[in-house]
Amino acid sequence: METFEIFLKNSAEIVSSFLEFTSVICIVIGFAATLILLFKTKQEKYSPLFNRLRLKFGGWLVLALEFLLAADILSTIFAPSYENLIQLGAIAAIRTFLNYFLNKELRELPELIKKNLENKKIEATS
Repeated sequence: METFEIFLKNSAEIVSSFLEFTSVICIVIGFAATLILLFKTKQEKYSPLFNRLRLKFGGWLVLALEFLLAADILSTIFAPSYENLIQLGAIAAIRTFLNYFLNKELRELPELIKKNLENKKIEATS
């Protein structure tokens, strides 16, 4: 049984490292995609470029946070001391808080862009 526990612990560490690496890759891809959008896109009347860049990069950050939270959970499974559990709880709370508000902002951003478009049309006809 001890061999199986060692195998599980090593497997969890490998998967945790892979999840952390995947989150870094998500951030790098998101950064690259945002830069490409910045250089390829002309400023549109209805969609301020800044908001479009935030929407693009924000989606990748949300994904990266999900991978990091999963990695932290796996890392703590085999080291459940009170200190580790408190640390995981704090990290999970902070990441969940960030993720919630980032998701909320990303959901509201298309509405803001649409509202800006409608306001620009009203101003143009006045």
